[in-house]
Amino acid sequence: MTKSPSLADAWCIAITGPTAAGKSTAALAVASRYPSEIISVDSAQVFCGMDIGTAKPSAAERAAVPHHLLDIRDPANAYSAAAFAQDAQRLIEEINGRGKLALLAGGTMLYLRALFQGLDPMPAADPMIRAQIEHEAAQHGWPEMHRRLAEVDPASALRLAPRDAQRIQRALEVFRSSGQTLSSFHASKMVANNANRTSAPPLLSLEPEHRDWLHAGIAERFDAMLAAGFVEEVRHLRARGDLHPALPSMRCVGYRQAWQALAGELPMTELRDRGIFATRQLAKRQLTWLRSMPERHVIACDRPDMLGRLIEAVDQAVAARPTPFIPTENR
Repeated sequence: MTKSPSLADAWCIAITGPTAAGKSTAALAVASRYPSEIISVDSAQVFCGMDIGTAKPSAAERAAVPHHLLDIRDPANAYSAAAFAQDAQRLIEEINGRGKLALLAGGTMLYLRALFQGLDPMPAADPMIRAQIEHEAAQHGWPEMHRRLAEVDPASALRLAPRDAQRIQRALEVFRSSGQTLSSFHASKMVANNANRTSAPPLLSLEPEHRDWLHAGIAERFDAMLAAGFVEEVRHLRARGDLHPALPSMRCVGYRQAWQALAGELPMTELRDRGIFATRQLAKRQLTWLRSMPERHVIACDRPDMLGRLIEAVDQAVAARPTPFIPTENR
């Protein structure tokens, strides 16, 4: 019987980290050294027409290195972690089949966990329970729903922001439909993973030594997005008529705040500050998630030698493979 390919056998390296840490630049640097193709690990970049606010690679960057899982969904449709894991596994095998290194680059941590560890066997969505939670939130607000979550699942509440409506809703839904907490499903899955863990692909994490450096980068990038026409991008999406703020695409950081500003729910003069604050909160959640992944190799993204240290780590990972790749420059 032929053994099915596994991630342990695959030629892939993951480059992750919080937003604005330099993941795309790092992936392009690796691709200039090794024949590679890049797989985006970003839950917002999958949507068509959402280019500025998601900091998608430029046309020149895509021409220089093949990119995957960009512009594969209309913003009116959803894309799941399970779908990502299936798509990424297929792409890794195809890229390896072309004799190239598959580079996973992005900061959607749930996607990485789905690919490397599998998904928790949690209950499916229950429309009736979800509607009841939404009704309660409309009456009392999401901070109050976060407080209620803390009463039944303090571990999940601790890692969620009080206004993270989508995740608070899901955690409450899981508890109300199953009687078990979301954190208990995660814990049982972690035990199973630790018991059956095989060698995982290298996970290189770009993390700042100084949080102020990341905050400055977030502000600079948001300003650049505004200057590039981000508000007009969201205005165009609103003009379609079939999109609404409850969709996963329009709940993405930045897009939610811009939608509110264009709807008159938020003064346009506050958009910049609200967008930057929301992006900082996203980065904080990403860093919290990363700290729960002890297998990662941390590289300080705010040091001037970041790219050199990254390439060194990649060289070591590639050299450890049974049949290592040869750097492009040595071919």
